[in-house]
Amino acid sequence: MRVGVPTESAAGERRVALVPEVIARLSAGGFEVLVERGAGAAASFRDEAFAEAGARLVEDPYGEADAVAKVQKPSEAEAGHLREEQVLICFLQPLTDREGIERLAGRGVIAFAMESIPRITRAQPMDALSSQATVSGYKATLLAAERLPKFFPMLMTAAGTVAPAKVLVLGAGVAGLQAIATSRRLGAVVTGFDVRPVVREQIESLGASWLDLGIVGEETAGGYAQELSPDQQEQQQRELEQRLPEFDVVITTALIPGRPAPRLIPASSVAAMRPGSVIVDLAAEAGGNCELTEPGEEVVREAVTIVGLTNLPSSMPYHSSQLYARNVAALLQHLAPQGELALDFEDEITAGACVTRTEQIPA
Repeated sequence: MRVGVPTESAAGERRVALVPEVIARLSAGGFEVLVERGAGAAASFRDEAFAEAGARLVEDPYGEADAVAKVQKPSEAEAGHLREEQVLICFLQPLTDREGIERLAGRGVIAFAMESIPRITRAQPMDALSSQATVSGYKATLLAAERLPKFFPMLMTAAGTVAPAKVLVLGAGVAGLQAIATSRRLGAVVTGFDVRPVVREQIESLGASWLDLGIVGEETAGGYAQELSPDQQEQQQRELEQRLPEFDVVITTALIPGRPAPRLIPASSVAAMRPGSVIVDLAAEAGGNCELTEPGEEVVREAVTIVGLTNLPSSMPYHSSQLYARNVAALLQHLAPQGELALDFEDEITAGACVTRTEQIPA
C-alpha cells in the first residue's frame, strides 16, 4: 500500500502527518510512503531524514498513493487531487464541516476522520484528539506562565519569600490534566474543576486540589462531560464568579464535540479578577469558555490577559507531529494489515472513523 504525505497548506499549520521514525516502521511492515519534498520542514524534519527512513521524496504525493495522510482537512483545491476509492486520513471536522464531507463523498473518497476514532481501549493508540490535547495542555501552561507578571513557584530569596501563583484549571480531560501536571511542575498551587465527579481522583493524584462548586454532571459514552442544563450553567457561573478572584491564572478546556464551547466565565467574572491575571482559553476554536475570548487573538480586558490562540499543537510541531504520526500509523496498520488494504466495516474502529465511503465497498 502506498501512502502519500503532502505538505500542509492550512494557514499556520506546521505539523506533518508522518515522521521519519514512524515511516521506518511502516516501511518494514509492507507500506511504501511517498513524502512531498519539504513536507516536514516546518516541523524540523529534513527531507534527508525521510529518505533515510525509507520514504520516497516526490513532487506529487497524491497521484500514485492508495492512501493520503494529512493533518488538516483538505482544501477545495487539495480535494480536487483525490480520486475515487482513494483513502484519506486526517482531521475532517465531520460534525461541523458538512460541505467538506459532501465534497469528499462526491469524489468517492474513503475518508477516515481522526476525531471520529471510537474511544475504546483497542483504539487508544489511534486517539489523535488525546495526543494533541496533551500538547495543548502543556503549551497553555507555558503561555500562562509567560504572560503572568508573577513567578509560578514559591521562591525563597534574600529579599524575602515570594508566594507561588495560584492556578485554576477548568475541565479535567486530557488537556486539563496535562495543564494541571505542568503547572505543578512549574511550582504553582493548582486547583482543578470538572462537572464529572469521577475525575476528582485524577485531579488529586496530580497534587492539585478539587474545586467543589456543587455542580454534578454526567459523562457521555465517549468520556466527555454532558452539557449542563441552563439552570446548572447559571449556578456554575455564579459560583465561579465568587471563586475566580482567588486565582492568578485560569486555564479553560471545556469542549463538547460538534457544539459551541460551554460558557463558563462571563464578562462579570473577568471584571472580578485581580489585575494582571491570565485566562488561557483552550476552547477558543469553538467560541471560547470565556465570554470575552476572541478566537485566534490575545487581548486584555478589565486588566486581565485573555489568550484565545488556536491550534496550539502546531506551535510545538516536532513532538505534535511525532505523536500524531504514531496515531496515523496505528490506524493505517489497522486498515491495512501487512500493508494490504482490508476494510472491514463490521469492525467498530473502521466503521466509527469512516465518514465517507464508496457504494462498491460492502457495509
